[in-house]
Formats: sequence, C-alpha cells, structure tokens
Amino acid sequence: MARMYDARGNIYIVVAPEDLRREGIALPDQANDAAQDREAWSLAAIEACCSWAPGTQPPGSKEHRSDGLLVGPFQASPPFDLLIVNTDGTLAERSGNGLTIFSQALSDLGLLPRDEACVLRVHHDKADVISPGETSVKTAQVEGVNGFWLDLGRPGFGPSAVSAFGVEAVVMNGCEVSHVQPLAALNAAWSRSQFVRVGNPHCVTLVDSADDLPSNEQMREPVLGEGLTRIAYAMPAGAGRPCPAGINLQWAMHASAQRVIARVFERGEGPTASSGTSATAVACAAWRVGWVSAGEVKVEMPGGTAPILLEEERGELGRVSLFGTARWVG
Repeated sequence: MARMYDARGNIYIVVAPEDLRREGIALPDQANDAAQDREAWSLAAIEACCSWAPGTQPPGSKEHRSDGLLVGPFQASPPFDLLIVNTDGTLAERSGNGLTIFSQALSDLGLLPRDEACVLRVHHDKADVISPGETSVKTAQVEGVNGFWLDLGRPGFGPSAVSAFGVEAVVMNGCEVSHVQPLAALNAAWSRSQFVRVGNPHCVTLVDSADDLPSNEQMREPVLGEGLTRIAYAMPAGAGRPCPAGINLQWAMHASAQRVIARVFERGEGPTASSGTSATAVACAAWRVGWVSAGEVKVEMPGGTAPILLEEERGELGRVSLFGTARWVG
C-alpha cells in the first residue's frame, strides 16, 4: 500500500489517496478538501501507515517508523497535489526532504517529467499562509549524484514573516535578529535567533560553539524536549509561543567559509536527523548575518549534508534552491 523513502536520514512514507480509501480511511477526493477536513482522517492514516507493527519497534527508536506521511498524487499528470502529514496528525506547508522523496516516488512511477520543471502543490490548513504552496522541482546532477533541485522561491525574514510575537530585537554582526526568551531560558547561549520563512516558518538560533548545538539525544530528554515542544508546537500540544501556528527550530554554527553545521527540532515531529527546508532556512539566516555569501552553501546535519543555492539580487536574496536525493527503503 505504501512505500518508504529516506532522504538524508529523514524518512517519509508515500501513499496514494486511493490506497488510504481502500483501508477505510475517509479521505476526500480533492486535496484541498482533504486538507480542510484533516482532523477526520489524518491520525487514522498515520496509524495505518507509520506505526510499528507489534513487536517490531527497535529499542530506543522513535514512536513511529517514519517522520511523516506524504499523501498523493491526487492526479496522474502534473501539476501534482499532495499532503504532508506530521506524525501528530497536523499538516506541514512544505518539507524539503518530503518533496525530494515525493519527487523520487513520482520518478519511480514514471510520472515525473525528465527534462522540464514540474510543479508540486502542497495543500494545508494553516491560516497565515496561502494554500496550496507551490514548489518547482527539476531532475539534476550535482557532483555526479542524481537528484532534484527544489526552487523554494524568495525567503522572508523577521518576526512578521512567521507571525511571531513577544520577541525582542537584538543586533548581531550589524544585522537585526531576535531574542526569543523561551529559548534563552532553556540555554543562555540560545539568545540570538533569525526568523525565516521558506514556505514554512523557521527560527534559526545562531551559536558560537559546537557545545551549544543540542544533540538529538539531548532534545529527546524530558526536560529539554518538553521545553522545546512548548515553543515549537502550536496549541494544544505546545504553547504556540512565540508563533501561534508553531515554528520549526534550528541551531546553527558557522564552521568555515560556505559551510554551516545545524541541528533540527521540527514542529509536529521533534528532533530529526535532517530537514531540507530547515537546512535552507539555516543557509538563509547564515547569509543574513554575514557568515556566508551568495552561491552554494553546505549545511551539515546528523543525517547528511544539504547543498543550498542562494541567489542574490541587489543585496537581497531573490531565490533559494535545495538539492536533494532520496532512496527507496521499503
């Protein structure tokens, strides 16, 4: 019924809408209707596709066998509609690794055009951003590796870009960034953050030392994990502060030249090995504070390294693109 793919350690399961319906899940025929009615079917879909079979969950593993579910395509030719379902049943506006995986699934089915761009339309139920969000994807090769370039468009910066409230402005390298009190309360070194929207919202906390980058194991510990959940998740799972719709969290350290090291705690999911849009937000935040220049930036995460292309126009970022690859794992 479903196929599992891995993109830099980020695992998603791809399932066709008709397969969910055959399992008795009440998924509407149209992606937009399904997004607006997601409370009626999303948790059942997660249970059917992403839960471990009895007795198969490895010790110390995450609650689910994937980081989320990709439902689609809803049609047989481009543009293709899909839904990105977090394991808590909420919908994401965009996922770089998820869209990379969906592109690979389309390619495996013979549906993805080989020599031209293809539009993927992600439907969601968030009120603060337009649905569907469109991403143009094209097959490509980077350093001998076959994959996909995702055009993520022009990034937005600052609290207003992610509907954040109650944050203070501070200055870093001559650039205005934000002091997010709930983050700084967890760790005094987490006092400078850059909000970025690349189709979905991110809060990139900029640190000076590798010791200030939390590990995924640390983020799963009760005290820190609960604190980060309150910040990242919307109510009722979290506090929706500083962003009522929730926010993806990243920590970034400038390693050298065009290279940044990052960690990720995703809204609706928790700590992850990698995230494509998170890597893109990290690269954008690093450019904003002068750590990197336009061009290709490498963002290193526990699950792998993401190449990001930053295109500058008259002193602003006019376009950001993410290169990704995915492999079928089951």
